[in-house]
Amino acid sequence: MPGYVLDSYAMLAYFRKEAGGEIVEKILLEAAAGKHELFMACINAGEIFYMAYRKDGADKAALVWKALQQFPIKITDADLQFTHKAAYIKARYSLSFADAFAAALAINKKAVLLTGDTEFNNLINEAGFKVKYL
Repeated sequence: MPGYVLDSYAMLAYFRKEAGGEIVEKILLEAAAGKHELFMACINAGEIFYMAYRKDGADKAALVWKALQQFPIKITDADLQFTHKAAYIKARYSLSFADAFAAALAINKKAVLLTGDTEFNNLINEAGFKVKYL
């Protein structure tokens, strides 16, 4: 079963009905039907919350947080080994630390990272890293 890692860019596009949000919606529906496995790092879930809070307000952020927990997404905690992998990626490439967690998770799960964030172009040559842009 193919797997996807969802980063904050993808999920915020979905919640805000921005370009690419329809692709995320389709993948969420397919995951609910058992066609995909979906993953997200807990760091990225926190990033989605704070970005929704800052741009859309507390009420919208609360709805986003609740929805994240109800979607068919396996949220991965950041243990020491996972954090080390993300830190290693951050040390070698120009991208945010939260994005490094998304990339590390995609590599660890042998999944495709779903995003619209072009920072991930920096990782094109990273072994095991696959990305699909919205």
